[in-house]
Amino acid sequence: MKNLPNWLTFIRILVIPILMVLFYLPFKWGHGAASLVFAIASLTDWLDGYLARVMQLSTRLGAFLDPVADKLMVSIALVMIVGESQFQFVNFPTRVFAMPIFLITIPAAIIVSREIIVSALREWMAELGKRASVAVSRLGKIKTVIQMLALVVLLYCSPSTSGYIVVIGYSLLYLAAILTLWSMIIYLRAAWGEITRQ
Repeated sequence: MKNLPNWLTFIRILVIPILMVLFYLPFKWGHGAASLVFAIASLTDWLDGYLARVMQLSTRLGAFLDPVADKLMVSIALVMIVGESQFQFVNFPTRVFAMPIFLITIPAAIIVSREIIVSALREWMAELGKRASVAVSRLGKIKTVIQMLALVVLLYCSPSTSGYIVVIGYSLLYLAAILTLWSMIIYLRAAWGEITRQ
């Protein structure tokens, strides 16, 4: 694999085990380190796409690997965050609140479900030779940015984190979930003619 953008994508996949180890380290800095690694990996997602366009290095392998890397990172980060939230408390100056598990499970389930549905839809449309009709939209890119920001914040959070930071992370994740549903509806509408024709 001599293609730099493809290498960046491949490295993003290899970083996932490191992310998991850092997140579960029994040290105060573990979550912060995991959050930083995730943030850097997310930036390489933009960088490999930019380089592929500027250097005209787009390949079929890159087109396959890039969404796989993104979905692996997002899904595994969500699994870790949902698991951690069973012990998550929100610390405000005057009171500590225990966070119900469903508050994080609902947006996580929406995001993962959407990724599976849209990936299957794109694969099916590609078989019909109409993948371009379900190409990534501007809304999808905005959703991705907000989703990555939410995960960076939530990976950073631990039981000792300020409640305000936790609330920001949850709010961003819910916003990402709403945009996720919205973008999925747009993709389904674009493919609806083919769906109803079958």
